[in-house]
Order: sequence, then structure tokens, then C-alpha cells
Amino acid sequence: MTPEFFWLTATSVLAASLWIPFIVGVNTAPQGSLPTDAPDGFIRAANWRLHRPWVQRAYRAHQNMLEQGLPFAILVLVLDKVDGFTALTAWTCAAFFALRVVHAAGYITGWLRFPARPVVFTLGWICCLVLAGAALAA
Repeated sequence: MTPEFFWLTATSVLAASLWIPFIVGVNTAPQGSLPTDAPDGFIRAANWRLHRPWVQRAYRAHQNMLEQGLPFAILVLVLDKVDGFTALTAWTCAAFFALRVVHAAGYITGWLRFPARPVVFTLGWICCLVLAGAALAA
């Protein structure tokens, strides 16, 4: 397995797992903090703003991961198709994964605040741009 595919796999597992904090938060909501007219088993994702702040941040962290995860995955697959893997793309994929972990953990816990959180998100976008440039150059 190439390093790029290793980091793509790790990123995919992260993206596939970021629903867990939100669901834990939804299902541990204090009694009376959510509408009582919701049907049993209703996750209340549409009402995510009614939840505690960390649960709201978990929802948004998952959305942010999906926003960058899909383009990242497509770019890695394009790079494989054009035989464009290099040391730069391997390091960029590793950096992307690390940035996504920092972003998710920092967002959910609340310790990564403005302006650091948008900077981390933007660095992930820059990683995608580097991968796109490598694909176009291949």
C-alpha cells in the first residue's frame, strides 16, 4: 500500500467515525433539554442547535470533515490514476490527516478556537491544492 492510500484509508476511518461524538451527545442529553414531541429513536439532527455546545461542535466537525474528505479522496484517486505519487504527495497526505485529527479534536473539545480553527481548516484546503497541482503536473 502506498503512503497516499494509507493516509486516505486513515482519513476515511476518521470521517466514518466522527458521527460517534454527535450521537453520544444526542443520546446523553439532559432530561428536558430537547423537544418532547419527537418520536422515539429520532436522532434530532435537524435540531442540532438545541444541543449542548460540544454536541453542536461535534456535528459541525463531522460536516467539515466531509467537506474536505471527499475532495481529498478524489484527488488521491486521480493521482493514482495518473501515476502522480511522489514524496511530496505522501507528506501532503500525512499532513492532511494530521490536520483533520487536530481540527476534529480541537473543534469538538472547544480548545481550537478562532483564528486557529479556520487556519487549520485552510491548511487542509492547501493540502488539497498541492495534491491537485501534483495531479495536473503528472
